[in-house]
Formats: sequence, structure tokens, C-alpha cells
Amino acid sequence: MTDSFTLLSFATRNLRRKPLRTAVLIASIGLLVTALVFVLSFVRRVDSVVKTASERLGADVIIVPAGSRGAAEDVLLENTVKTFYLDRGLEEKIKQVEGIESLTHQTYLASIVGQCCDVPETVVVAFNQDTDFIIKPWLAKALGRRLKKGEALVGNESAMNISVGLTEVDGVLFGNMFKMVGVLEKTGTGLDTAIFIDESNIEDILTKGKTALKPGQASIFFARVRKGVDPNVVAGKIEDSFIQVDAVARKDIGRNILGTLRDLNRVFIVTVTLAAVLSIFLVWAVFSAIANERSWEIGIMRAIGARESHVSRLFLIEVLFIGVTGSLMGIIAGTTISVFLGKHFMMLKNVSADLRTIERIIIGICSLAAGTGICVIGALSPVRRLKKLEPLLAIRKE
Repeated sequence: MTDSFTLLSFATRNLRRKPLRTAVLIASIGLLVTALVFVLSFVRRVDSVVKTASERLGADVIIVPAGSRGAAEDVLLENTVKTFYLDRGLEEKIKQVEGIESLTHQTYLASIVGQCCDVPETVVVAFNQDTDFIIKPWLAKALGRRLKKGEALVGNESAMNISVGLTEVDGVLFGNMFKMVGVLEKTGTGLDTAIFIDESNIEDILTKGKTALKPGQASIFFARVRKGVDPNVVAGKIEDSFIQVDAVARKDIGRNILGTLRDLNRVFIVTVTLAAVLSIFLVWAVFSAIANERSWEIGIMRAIGARESHVSRLFLIEVLFIGVTGSLMGIIAGTTISVFLGKHFMMLKNVSADLRTIERIIIGICSLAAGTGICVIGALSPVRRLKKLEPLLAIRKE
């Protein structure tokens, strides 16, 4: 029988000797890791969707009607149906602002189930194919040609709702028949639930009178600035020149959400830190009791030739078993909560993107290291004291 096998068997027997105490330690580490996994998943998911949306907008500056910045972020970042309009005639004037290279616009129309359409509630995005640089990259991949009048592209999630696959599907938008001819790739933004049409269809939609849109209006302008120009400076110039609009640089999209997220981060960090400190004290207290209980046993081991390293390895096996087992249970529980319970949190419910598998793996590995590390730290002091015991003193004391 090898030395390592003896230590493993001995450690296993010691854990089984006090099953309730072992279970309490495993449960405490498991609860801590559960909270850690959920917090990391929550923060990463919201932070990721905001940054992804910002990167995929394809514009340096976003211009919306004054007071409508929040509504625009709801449409761009979340699965929220909102409309807001400004005078499209401002486009030519804004183009003259120094630093702007190109400008395009989009118009958002609210599709209401049972009122005007045969598709689920969503935002219908009308865009100008001649000036557009936002949808065109997706359009080239999804269809390979321009959209014709009476045709529509659908976002990835809307495609599932209205059963758009490899075949064309007819639908009714604002009293007009549309043929759904393609599906855009998943973007991880609120536009995954949108339907995209060419703005040449707007005249027919206005004729039906089933929208609040008026002739000559648009919802949002997207601007690209010349190389080397600061988008924040351009946004400031636009707001100074046109009181009717709010302008925001791309990197500031979702600033309110990120601000809220930072506040939540602080709350989460404090909560998890306190839980970690509590777990360390719990492990320390339990292993201090174990050290006192087993001092005679360790004295006998040292008397018959066991070295300090053998004592350390024996307790390390026990600590690692508790830490790894509790951490694995916590990872499973935390991931389950973040996937299923997260759907009931408003901030996560409206976020269309989920974590990738690699992200969940990284979170799991970090949480495993944290849970096991906390367990080791808590047991470190009692184990160091126990391995330094003089064998004869330990035996006599018993």
C-alpha cells in the first residue's frame, strides 16, 4: 500500500467520521460559490450586451429627438418597442457640422399585435439603403442584394417568432403585405427582435393611417466622423447647434445602464466579500476544533515517523475535497440560477444576449479557484499549528 494511498484513505475516513460537520462546510462553500457565479454571470451578461450593442451600431455619434435618449437605448439595447420622431429635414443641416463624414437615418414604427399586424409585437425599422451603413453589412450576408419594396428582413429572434427559415413568409405590416425574405445574424442587441424594411414603404404605411409617424419624420440619425476627429466633440457641436436633438458618442451609449451596473457591482462585491470572510472564519473555526480533537492522533503519527509534510498533505486532501466539492456544487447551482431565475429579473429579462459557453467556463474556473482558495486559507492556520506539535507533548496531553 503506497504512502499516498494511505493518506487518501486516512483523510477519507476522517471526513466520514463527522459527516454533519463535513456537510456543513461543503454547503457553506457551495453557497458562497453559488452567489459568486450568479453575480459574475449577471454583471458580465449586462456589461457584454451594452458593449456589443455599442460596437455593432457602426456609427460614431447617435442623434435622437431631445429627451429621447433613454427611449433610443431601450430600442437599441433591449427588446423594447418604442417610437420617437424628429424632423428629417435636419439631416442635411447636421451633415454640415464640421467633422461629420457621413450620415444616415432610421425610422422606428411600433408593430402592435391585433391592431395592424400579423406578426408579434416588435419594432419595424425603415432605413435608407442609399445612405445606410448600419444595416448594409448584415444585409449583404443575409440576402446579398438590396431589399425591394414589399420585402422585409427579420432579426434573429423575430425569425423564430414568425417561423422564418429558408422559405419566404408573407406577413402584414400596418395593413400592407410584406414578404419576409431573410434573417439577419444574431447581434446580441435589441434589434434581434426587429423587422427591417426599405423606407420606400413608408408612403404606403402612411396612407393606411395606422401609425403615429407623420410625413417628413425620422426617428434617429447615425453619424460617422472623419478619421482623427473626437466623436464627443462632434456630439457637443451638434447639441450646441440644434436644440431639437440630443447627440451622444457611441462609447456613451448605455452609460446609464453601465452606471447602474457599477453601483450593483459595488453592492455585489461587498456582499460576496463579507460572505467570503464569513466562510474563512467558519473553516478556521471548524479546523481549529479538528486540530484539537486530533492532536493525539497526529502525535502518534509523528512518533512513528510521519514528517510535517505528511501531516500537511493529509489535511490538504481533506481541505481540497471540501473546497472542490462545495465549489462544484456552487457552480452548478449558480449557473442554474443565472440561466432560469435570471429571466425574472427585469434587467436580464430585456437583454437579448446570453453568455457564451466559454464565458461560463471561465466564470466556473474562477469560482472553483475562489471557493477552494477560501477553504485553504481558512484551514491554513490550524494545520500549521497542528503539524508543529511535539509528538510526546501531544500524546501526554491526551
